[in-house]
Amino acid sequence: MPQISCAPDAALWLISTPHTSYAVRIDSGGAPCHVAWGGRLTLDEAAEIAARQPPVDREISSFEGRPPVGDELPVDGGARYGVPSLQVRFADGTRAVEWEPAGHDIREIPGGASELDLNFHDRHYPLDIGLHYRVYDDSDVIERWTTLRNTGTDDIVLLRADSAAWTLPPRADYRLSHVTGQWAAETQLGRETLPFGETVLTSRRGIPSHHANPWVMLDGGDASEDHGQVWSAALAWSGSWRITAQRTASDGRAGFTGGAGHDSTTLRLGPGRTHTTPRFAGLHTEGGFGAASRAWHAYIRAHVLPHPGEIRPVLYNSWEATGFDFDEKRQLALAARAAELGAELYVMDDGWFGARRADRAGLGDWTPSPDRFPEGLTPLADEVHRLGMLFGLWVEPEMVNADSDLYRAHPDWVLHFPHRTRTELRNQLVLNFARDDVADWAYGWLTALVADNGIDFLKWDMNRSFSEVGPAGPEGDDRLWSRYVHNLYRVTDRLRADHPRLRIEACSGGGGRVDLGILSRTDQAWPSDNTDAADRIAIQHGYSQLYPASTMAAWVTDVPNELTARTVPLAFRFHVATAGVLAVGGDLARWSQEELAEAAGFVDAYKQVRHLVQHGVQHRLRAPVDDGPTVVQYTSPDRAEVLVLAWQRAPRRGRPELPVHLAGLEPGAVYRDVATGVSHHATVLTGHGLPLELPPGDWASTAIHLRRVSD
Repeated sequence: MPQISCAPDAALWLISTPHTSYAVRIDSGGAPCHVAWGGRLTLDEAAEIAARQPPVDREISSFEGRPPVGDELPVDGGARYGVPSLQVRFADGTRAVEWEPAGHDIREIPGGASELDLNFHDRHYPLDIGLHYRVYDDSDVIERWTTLRNTGTDDIVLLRADSAAWTLPPRADYRLSHVTGQWAAETQLGRETLPFGETVLTSRRGIPSHHANPWVMLDGGDASEDHGQVWSAALAWSGSWRITAQRTASDGRAGFTGGAGHDSTTLRLGPGRTHTTPRFAGLHTEGGFGAASRAWHAYIRAHVLPHPGEIRPVLYNSWEATGFDFDEKRQLALAARAAELGAELYVMDDGWFGARRADRAGLGDWTPSPDRFPEGLTPLADEVHRLGMLFGLWVEPEMVNADSDLYRAHPDWVLHFPHRTRTELRNQLVLNFARDDVADWAYGWLTALVADNGIDFLKWDMNRSFSEVGPAGPEGDDRLWSRYVHNLYRVTDRLRADHPRLRIEACSGGGGRVDLGILSRTDQAWPSDNTDAADRIAIQHGYSQLYPASTMAAWVTDVPNELTARTVPLAFRFHVATAGVLAVGGDLARWSQEELAEAAGFVDAYKQVRHLVQHGVQHRLRAPVDDGPTVVQYTSPDRAEVLVLAWQRAPRRGRPELPVHLAGLEPGAVYRDVATGVSHHATVLTGHGLPLELPPGDWASTAIHLRRVSD
């Protein structure tokens, strides 16, 4: 079990996970302060570290103030000049917070978890503050969140309410790792020295966005894929967010604070109301960035995903085959070919409803087009099921076209400002899910659609960012930003409760909405609209820094690729897609019998190893950093099987093809190549490497499946 212990005389608490410890204390002024976060400590050892920290009432320079990093939840007030995690404005205009301890609670949670609550009041004003921590017996991840309760009779304005702040120990240098990008080029991994001062990562778009993702990793500048300490944290929130990393020259420390909302959103906390922030989970690991990723993957599978033990089916999606130009007959023909290919889930994409003939009309009118499906969707769903596949649909519940019956009936349902132009992006407007009537409308047609048509799977898309987020609600604040996300969660939670067999893929024009919050309510995510296999290598590399392969949909589509016009071999496309949840999105009606037979072989090969990809332990053996091969390894939890995937764009003349050193094997074991029958000693594979023997020429790739030889 995880351990949470307390030294009351020292006002010190120690939270211990299987491999790490986290310590917090209350200083002489009553404020919660960070003590340590790293390797395992005893309570006495944590007390020694706490004793080294100067008292809050020590004399400080008039130009320095309280250190900007080190408070457990930095607030306005006193000589604090760092980034506040909590900013409030009371009814009389006062903005500072002064802490008064109000006790703590430690409890065991069924299922192997423990929680710590540290409770506080403001010294004068009617505000209760709770700092909350949860740990699990099988993970080093620490979940943190904050609750704020108005115990008075006047409103309190929350100018900023972060979930948590994290403090790192002094280091000579610090490096920040995160992902950036854009539509069709998401999750591009970047690592750069953390500058002194403040570095802000954020999304103001109403979604986590394609341009960043709500997680950070920090190290001392010396970590590699396999060595070094890494501190990281990820936010479970599917709307706008902000994470601010800080580095101070005064004491060599770094830290970061993060939460929902961006720099101009406020909430009004009415009398008796409680605000609970989303969870901001943190992790310390030894063993470099690879160890950090593997720990996050294990945590997400064990404590985030709703059905982590399932094997995700091979999916076929009709979009790139048909676009908007299709009818029931064409869908039936594609379904027959998809079944022959070995697909287990058939998904009909955009264009099946209302007057949808292009992206200019029909969104919001979620009934089957009578000219395309004269008897509704039931005949197609029944035939897909008869072919032995599950049946899925593309939906975009949060959007509406101005050219739709829904908008003509309810123009007030979209995000808008009075007397201001309603901005259309991709010819669509955003429905105001913060309104309960809009959310209830969406839930109503979704649950009926699933029930009436035997729907097994929904690809839930969301194809634009917010604009004109207003008018303000009755509270006179910016509550719409958060209420929208909570109602989105409420709709998906109700829908899944109604239909326990329903599975959902999160999509937002690609990877615009991937985070721990949405993954707790969906089964997989669409990382990018870019299906070019060459581009996907970098996208998947960045995605894997935090999220497991079992959540990553990966498509094989036609060439030349419709986005990049690049042509790569079918084997290369399949080997890249094998690194996630395999799907096919090409126009099967145009594939030759030879191509179909080759593809069916790759689908069958994937089914032999997908348990390793989706449930195994991932090692990134070689990153996509140059013209050499990119190599990824997946190993079963019992180390009995190994899959090695390698891709190389173009070999460089004169460059030797070096063997790749495997990781995480059973010491002393022997592994046999399933395809060739050649045996390898584990010691040789790890110490001397495995020859990849890539095929000659450009766009070479391989998949090597090894099984441990029984004694």
